[in-house]
Amino acid sequence: MNFIHVFRKEMVQQWRTYRFLIILAVLAVFGMTAPLMTKFMPQIFKAIPGMTPDILNAMPAPTVQEAMGQYVKSMNQFGILLAILTTMGLVVQEKEHGTAAFFLTRPVARETFLLAKFGAQLAAFFAAVAVAALGCWYYTDILFKPLAWGPFLAMNGLMLVAFLAYIAISLLGSAIAKSQGAAIGISISAAIVVSILGAIPTIGNYLPARLFTWGTLLALGMHDSAWPALGVTCGIIVAALLAACLIFRRQEI
Repeated sequence: MNFIHVFRKEMVQQWRTYRFLIILAVLAVFGMTAPLMTKFMPQIFKAIPGMTPDILNAMPAPTVQEAMGQYVKSMNQFGILLAILTTMGLVVQEKEHGTAAFFLTRPVARETFLLAKFGAQLAAFFAAVAVAALGCWYYTDILFKPLAWGPFLAMNGLMLVAFLAYIAISLLGSAIAKSQGAAIGISISAAIVVSILGAIPTIGNYLPARLFTWGTLLALGMHDSAWPALGVTCGIIVAALLAACLIFRRQEI
């Protein structure tokens, strides 16, 4: 079986387990609500008992910068979380249930098996980010001002690349692990290490977290670049996938 057949099987599995719909719904909701929450936050505070006029008057008027910041913050938090949670069990569950051994008795290379899973996750997150971006752009256009399409698409593309890094890392953890608990520990620990390193200024400039900042500045029309971070992130994706393929190839299933 070639890659297309295995990829199609993975997409069907995503649909049957509602994984595709969950990824799409969560990111779409947070994408669309970011500009709405930013715009109507003053009205929400007015409805809170005990809020005095002085406090309300001191609140700055909502801006498009805040809307983009909220959008990227929400996508960062929940996109990475979804990337880890929906990927970390993809391989180890099939090893535990014996479906991987059954499937690999067919003429399917183990590398194809893994890459099809990565491709299915890529398709799901691409669709989710596209819907979230469309909703965010639409409501930002109505509530604030139009955003230039080119930089806005670039921002969402950079976020997608960052998500793929966490997907590849979680897929590696799932390929290494022999149990669901081990896969969870490996995937989450690796993600935490990457996040902690990303918070260190000198190191963070070369890690996926920097892509979210770069994308935000691009969408707001500010000149900035973080090509080293993009290069390192792509390197993480390739290295994690290669390691997963090499480890999985030598395992007894």
